[in-house]
Amino acid sequence: MPIGIQAQAAKSLNNSVTPVELRVSGLKAPVGLDEQEPFFQWLLAVHGPAQHNVLQSAYRIQVASSATLLDQGHGDIWDSGRRESRDYIHIAYAGPPLHSHKTYFWKVCIWDNHGHPPSWSATSHWTTALLHPEDWVAKWIAARPDERQASEGEGQSQVAPEALPIFRHSFQLAKRVNQVLVYVSGLGQYELHLNGHSVTNAVMTPGWTNYRKTVIYNTYDITRQVKRGNNTLGVMLGNGMYNVPHIKGRYTKFVGSFGMPKMILQMHIAFADGTQEVVASDHTWETKPGPIVLSSIYGGEDYDAREEENGWDTGRSTAFWGYAVEVAAPNGSTHPGDSLNALLIPPMKVNEVIKPVRQSEVNRNTRVYDLGKNFSGWPEIRVLGHAGDRIRMVPGELLDQHGEVTQHSASASKENPVLFTYILHGNGIEKWHPRFSYYGFRYVQVEITPAHEDAPPTLLSLVGNFVHDDVSLDGQFYSEVPLLNRIHQLIDQAILSNLASVLTDCPTREKLGWLEQTYLNAGSVMYNYGVAQLYSKMANDMSEAQLPDGLVPAIAPEFVAFLDKNGKNTAYRDSPEWGSAVILSPWAAYRFYGDARILSTHYEAMVRYAAYLKSKSVNRVMNFGLGDWFDIGPLPPGESQLTSKSLTATAIYYQDLLALAQIATVLNKTDDAKRYSAEAEDVRAAFNKALYHPETKTYDRGSQTANAMALYLGLVPERDRTSVLMNLVTDIRAHQNHVTAGDVGFHYVVEALLEYGRSDVLYDIVSRTDSPSYGYQLSKGATALTEAWDTNPDLSQNHFMLGHAEEWFYRGLAGIDFDLNRSEAERIRLEPALTSGAPGGSATVTTTLGAISSSWQKSGNKWSATFQIPAGAQATVILPIGVVPQEADGHRVHAETKEVFGAGSRTEKWVLGSGTYRFRGHI
Repeated sequence: MPIGIQAQAAKSLNNSVTPVELRVSGLKAPVGLDEQEPFFQWLLAVHGPAQHNVLQSAYRIQVASSATLLDQGHGDIWDSGRRESRDYIHIAYAGPPLHSHKTYFWKVCIWDNHGHPPSWSATSHWTTALLHPEDWVAKWIAARPDERQASEGEGQSQVAPEALPIFRHSFQLAKRVNQVLVYVSGLGQYELHLNGHSVTNAVMTPGWTNYRKTVIYNTYDITRQVKRGNNTLGVMLGNGMYNVPHIKGRYTKFVGSFGMPKMILQMHIAFADGTQEVVASDHTWETKPGPIVLSSIYGGEDYDAREEENGWDTGRSTAFWGYAVEVAAPNGSTHPGDSLNALLIPPMKVNEVIKPVRQSEVNRNTRVYDLGKNFSGWPEIRVLGHAGDRIRMVPGELLDQHGEVTQHSASASKENPVLFTYILHGNGIEKWHPRFSYYGFRYVQVEITPAHEDAPPTLLSLVGNFVHDDVSLDGQFYSEVPLLNRIHQLIDQAILSNLASVLTDCPTREKLGWLEQTYLNAGSVMYNYGVAQLYSKMANDMSEAQLPDGLVPAIAPEFVAFLDKNGKNTAYRDSPEWGSAVILSPWAAYRFYGDARILSTHYEAMVRYAAYLKSKSVNRVMNFGLGDWFDIGPLPPGESQLTSKSLTATAIYYQDLLALAQIATVLNKTDDAKRYSAEAEDVRAAFNKALYHPETKTYDRGSQTANAMALYLGLVPERDRTSVLMNLVTDIRAHQNHVTAGDVGFHYVVEALLEYGRSDVLYDIVSRTDSPSYGYQLSKGATALTEAWDTNPDLSQNHFMLGHAEEWFYRGLAGIDFDLNRSEAERIRLEPALTSGAPGGSATVTTTLGAISSSWQKSGNKWSATFQIPAGAQATVILPIGVVPQEADGHRVHAETKEVFGAGSRTEKWVLGSGTYRFRGHI
């Protein structure tokens, strides 16, 4: 055999395709999964020389009770057998019923379409939670009984502030253990300790919910942390959103309580000899007031270190402890397992430690620290001093004219501020940060009050802890234009600062889950971060917030209802552009992550909301709500000025019906799909009759929002689309490439211009540096996206509702368009904005199908582009006509010529398999 042929044969033998990145229900080796029918997924890794068109042809999954059995090739729990399928996402478990508090091991074998030998993955695993309410034997406990709980719809009761309780309990381990699992929840928030060390690997745990309907609990595997002999569990509780007390002299958005702070804990111990034991919270647990003497999710937190008890969480404390009282579950039930849910959402963590970039002195005992950027979290200090010395910290987004911190942008004041206060115990160097309250800030004003005037404490250091949901970084974007990279960072900082188990509007004055941004900004969030579990949780929040008549409030969980003085709903509670998130947010999540369970679980809530909107319409047109919130008109920003509420409300209603028709199709509800399609056509006809002006080819008052919504949603008669598009572009040009659209409308401006091939207009919009624009915000020193286009200092300085350009960066400029509701060849579309005016851009997005990359550069009229399509997938690539393909293996697929509507350019289309492809051409 010739040497060259021998070498080629050896190279071929080294080729293989291996399943990697194994996940169960979208999570890597989850602990505490509360699902009887989890689903499996993986990615395909190609080893050896680069190879194109790699597809999975079959798979086989094995699930076993031990890793040893799997190593022996024995799936004693479930063996799927060989299944001929190209699918490698959302493969449902179909074995016997799963058991609580048990670890299952699994692996997968795959065959590819190139005839390589079958390849097994490494072994992975998952651990179940308590799968049935009756599995709970622990009791809810508190330091004292609840006051009378308000009933559903009555509103929350009010309570006076008091020191937060701590709890402890000791237990013995007399023999070797195999596994120790602990299930715990504390309301509003908790921190779990074992033998003097924190077990909780997150902060502000658990997530915020409607506590009457769902309480999240967490699972920890503490097998390696327990010890033979005596062990002590300790729990600290915080108020969170569960208990918002009125605190005189502190800022509060609202006041209300679901009950007193309480906790529940159940520990399952599996010994090596096969026996088991359960440790559960009950009236024998000890409790006392802890050192957190004041805490409010809005007003801040005060900590008196003199109240600390050394050894409180090790059992060595000699202070007086009382006993806990057993209380009802948060929903009033006497059964502890009612409403408990092991939702595995991204935990909040300290994701970055930020050092000050400068500091200034206001007076002898007051300093201001500038941390360089606006973020969500808290300050952390190291201090040396005497018992009773007081460190008072005032966080804020801005400085006033005197160089002092102001909280004016967050509606707080010097009379009612947000504060973090620490009182020293005076025993060496002390380190502290708040536990159960956070804020959005850039600056910290530190005011020192010494216990002894002649011996003030020494503040050794102050840093900022950036606290947000610990989501995976799934996307990376880069532009050849520095301004676009700075805008990307501006929006990204606001997204991260508002990830807090809901998508908050801001981390300062409200911290509420306003719903419109969950779908309007879905692309901006999902292209950057892995939020499948967060979107599933928020869908639960919306369904649980839904009222009996079908209304979905504008915030969820609905911790406060926005009613008028007569108890009637205001537009801040009932607005179609916000409530429609119950339909459009799960739909966005399905299209990006492909898990249809989010649709089936909440389908009835969607149907009820659509019926509610229908009941509120007059001749299929609606005219209520907030409209295009914060658009740019002659008056200060607020409710829509340039676009009638009937335009946005009815257009969103039409979008709801279109989405419901597609959702019904996914769920095989054929009759529903037909019915909603027919209803959508009725609304389309009514919309055009009431709001379209055929003589001028404009909608409503001709605003950018009106024309863009009609265009993108397909409401414009086909014959008039070019004219309406030109009216939209003409208005933007007339405003010197500035947008006038607000929170709702800007999303549709971006989408309409993308849909009709006008990234050149979007590039001109995003490139502006005068007001109103992203560039203007940067010029004014903003480090996170601000609430108003003009950086109004009276409004929030960390607000991501106007972050829609982020989706254009990925989907338009870089050209990665991802939608799992499309056909296999169209799920990935690659169409970079080569004619936008930008000199280039690149992005990589890790999706459920694998990593997708797009990179391009342009010089003069010549350009080059490189695309990476993940193994197991296909993509449709759309480029200007006359492209010269430069693929690694010289492979070229048949190209089709098509017209991009409204752009005046002709393109070629390829359907390509996996691999890396390079193209060059000229425009």
